[in-house]
Amino acid sequence: MILDQLADYARVRVAADKEKTSLDALQHLCADGAAPSRPPFCFERALRGDGLSFICEVKKASPSKGIISKSFPYLDIAAEYEQAGADCISCLTEPKWFLGSDRIFTDIRSRVNTPMIRKDFTVDEYQIYQAKLMGADAVLLICALLDTQTIAHHLEICEKLGLSALVETHDEAEIRSAVEAGARLIGVNNRNLKDFSVDFSNAARLRDLIPADCVYVAESGVKNAADVAALRSIGADAVLMGEVLMRAPDKAALLAQMRG
Repeated sequence: MILDQLADYARVRVAADKEKTSLDALQHLCADGAAPSRPPFCFERALRGDGLSFICEVKKASPSKGIISKSFPYLDIAAEYEQAGADCISCLTEPKWFLGSDRIFTDIRSRVNTPMIRKDFTVDEYQIYQAKLMGADAVLLICALLDTQTIAHHLEICEKLGLSALVETHDEAEIRSAVEAGARLIGVNNRNLKDFSVDFSNAARLRDLIPADCVYVAESGVKNAADVAALRSIGADAVLMGEVLMRAPDKAALLAQMRG
């Protein structure tokens, strides 16, 4: 399964990064205030605003679609998202399948003030400290990769660093794990990672399992305003949109349409 390959490669990347800079060194840098100054938990606060919130994604490619944006003017894309009123921005840093990078993230961070999530495949606490030093406001934790105890440990680190954590789930067991670990932001990925099919009934079926005091984020597969309306009707608090925005010639206009 592609998720296993992504996780395996993430472990290789972390091992290589640790050869250059130790976990202890990253922790000291964070403690010494080397990270960019960001309002604590601003990602979560942005998603708790009135109405449906929108997380707009910056990504060049994906395992299911290949190259999405050949030219990929990522700074312009992020600036357009911010000007269009995106509540948050998601930026892929996975380099092999999504063609992202830490450099892309830090470049965008220097350009926009909108809360940003470093979207990568977290397999080690090392990546959380990396995200903090990059100026991230949130990280992604995927239940399919992490057991409940590990998620809880990672959430404790995020709390200490003032970071939000979007905990991604796919089924009932993973939602139970996220809730038990103490997640405040729970995402339901509507994409089946085995065959890449999208099923919004998954979001509807799982909605009632997510506590009312948690932010419920619907992820993947949104193609039009009707999809957004459907997710709003089942009680989603936020929607993460990637490919549909990346392919839109006028991203601001599309986001306005989705909001409407």
